Amino acid sequence: MASEGRILVHFGPEHVSVHRSQGSGLQLLTREGLPFGAGLAGEALAERVGEFCAGLKEYAEAVDNKSTRVHATGVFQQLPQPEAAALVNSVYVGTGLYFNIVGPELERFYLDTAVAACGSNDMLEGLTRREFRTAVVCGSFQQWLEPIEGTIARLRETSTEVLSPRSTRIKPETEGTDFILFDYQDQLKNERDTWRHKYVHMDAFRQADAVVVCNPGGRVGSGTIFELGFMSALGKRVIFTEEPQGVSVSFPCEVGLGA
Repeated sequence: MASEGRILVHFGPEHVSVHRSQGSGLQLLTREGLPFGAGLAGEALAERVGEFCAGLKEYAEAVDNKSTRVHATGVFQQLPQPEAAALVNSVYVGTGLYFNIVGPELERFYLDTAVAACGSNDMLEGLTRREFRTAVVCGSFQQWLEPIEGTIARLRETSTEVLSPRSTRIKPETEGTDFILFDYQDQLKNERDTWRHKYVHMDAFRQADAVVVCNPGGRVGSGTIFELGFMSALGKRVIFTEEPQGVSVSFPCEVGLGA
């Protein structure tokens, strides 16, 4: 569900719309033509997007990656991957916002959800009802297992399939060690075998709609920092449960669950 008061922006095929989450629904604040012409690309396109986002201060005191969500479909879906990545990076550097280019398959899912839920053809109506089909949850399993379990439960309440970890029941013999294993994982063959388990967890990023990083108090463990590079290389949508602390290089991400 949408977080109360959050601003949601959708750059669609012909229009850009701005909504505010309100109660169980969305309040339309404005809908206007796309703020750029055909053929605009590169830094020029990023500048136009950034200029529009700067204008969001008309509707909210804070415009940041915690209070504002920006989604894009239409022409943005047609960008080659390197150009899409460059756009996401440029918008982030210019505005601090994550520019989420929604793939056609996920857009269709949102539209179907919106039609089934309230008869609407507005993608955001579906997105606010079920934001993710699949997700991976990361964090320090040794230190923050209970908050991680709470994050997983919250995702499953919206029917999100958590691809990894599939279970948080610890193998008793690994509890309290430097590398815990869950009940669905087999035993380590040797100390190098920790990499196999780590890679299986990270490989699930590829199939997930988003990676959710559970970081109580903003703290990000060294193991999760290692994973962040892999997430970024895949261009994966990353959402921290709290404002991250101790990350030396800022990168495009969002803060807080809930559309």
